[in-house]
Amino acid sequence: MSAVHEPFKGTFVSVSVSQPRVAPARLGRLPVVVLGFLALALGTLQSVVEPALPLLQRELGVSPAEGALVANTLLVTGAVLTPVVGKLGDRYGGRRVMVWLMAVVSAGGLLAAIAPSLPVLLLGQLLQGAMVGALPLSFILVRRHLPTGRSQAAIGVVVSLFTGGGMIGTLIAGPIAELLSWQWMFAVPTIAVGAATLAVIRVMPDDEPTGSEGPIDWPGVVLLSATLLALMVGLVSVTSAALPPFAIGLLALLVAALATGWVAVERRAPAPMVDLQMLAQPTMWQGAVLTLVITISFGMVVFLLPQLFAVSGAGYGFAAGTTMIGLFLLPGAVAGALSDSVGGLAARRFGSRTVAVVGIVVMALTMFSLAVYHDAAWLLVGAKVLTAVAAGMGTTALLAGTATAVEAKDTGIATSLLVVTRVIGIAIGVQVAGAILAAGTDPVTELPSESAFVTGFVVAGLVAGLSLLAVRGSTKGSQA
Repeated sequence: MSAVHEPFKGTFVSVSVSQPRVAPARLGRLPVVVLGFLALALGTLQSVVEPALPLLQRELGVSPAEGALVANTLLVTGAVLTPVVGKLGDRYGGRRVMVWLMAVVSAGGLLAAIAPSLPVLLLGQLLQGAMVGALPLSFILVRRHLPTGRSQAAIGVVVSLFTGGGMIGTLIAGPIAELLSWQWMFAVPTIAVGAATLAVIRVMPDDEPTGSEGPIDWPGVVLLSATLLALMVGLVSVTSAALPPFAIGLLALLVAALATGWVAVERRAPAPMVDLQMLAQPTMWQGAVLTLVITISFGMVVFLLPQLFAVSGAGYGFAAGTTMIGLFLLPGAVAGALSDSVGGLAARRFGSRTVAVVGIVVMALTMFSLAVYHDAAWLLVGAKVLTAVAAGMGTTALLAGTATAVEAKDTGIATSLLVVTRVIGIAIGVQVAGAILAAGTDPVTELPSESAFVTGFVVAGLVAGLSLLAVRGSTKGSQA
């Protein structure tokens, strides 16, 4: 029996027609390479803004606070749209939704490249934020066209190239802006995205839509998007100190109310956006918890290490400039990109949770060691490499394990929720680390004290270490 529906609309008509199901075409290496190239181009486009923020502020005549909106807009919209995109990919086919999504991203990149003012640039970033949804769509394609072992490896390759693209964007943004103009920072990777999309259209076979029963769960879509939007706005606002405490409290209540309403709607929906029974599966919720813990700890590392490189305190810090800090962090960026590709293979060989636990242990031990030994630059560089490898392998292994453990029809929504969890975890980690340094800042020198950095490293280690209790508890529960 088959069900026929009109793509991207709420109408659904059941048709009693017997049709033989055609086995999906198996992917060769070329389609996986093309998906990887697309991920590389998207990662590059995503990351060109951060190193160029001071330049953009000067060129557009905006304040640092307004400039921060440029980076945060992409972060927020990516988190909000990714679950929706993943669900549409599950329902209508990953390749079809990917092509439409890349059209939106390309339009955003071109709009940013010709932006004459901040509002136009923000609109471009708003459209570009949809690019994060390309990851779960890629996972849908490799899951439907590859056997389990190969799909886990392919997921690792795609994630690693997206991470590698971020490194490339950080390195090329300055030279392109200086040799050409800041507009070309957006134009060059956008052209690469367009070329990769054409290649996807040419070499990637169609994947069969699942044909979910019932109309799209629009109330669930709206409530989940609103919940994530309120959460991300709250995190960004807290990080930038843009809201007073009472407003932050109201935002927290709003997030709780929206999340409660979303759960109530999903329980009653005939075809919910997110199957709550899927969320209750151990593979899914344990993967989300471990991903959140790993990324919170890693987010603290991401914030603390550059601050310690830059500070010049009495007996601590290195007074490093922007270029030198970039060089110090480069080995960790390379290691993180490589570890993402290994994470999928490791999940295939040892199991996703085993890889995640090993990553957590490495992160905890590294942070505790760094709390004691942080008086040499090479120690900090080594710590960034170790934590990047641990976090990259752990989170990618969890993604790969989840993608192959849930039903094929839920691949997009399940992996998109983990992708969003990664974004939220890093944002929380940055905020926690920032609050620790702010509390330990000397009012006279206006510099964070050495003890503040030590506290931050210890907290990051504890966050990672305590998660092992959750792993142990979930293991006992599964055995029972």
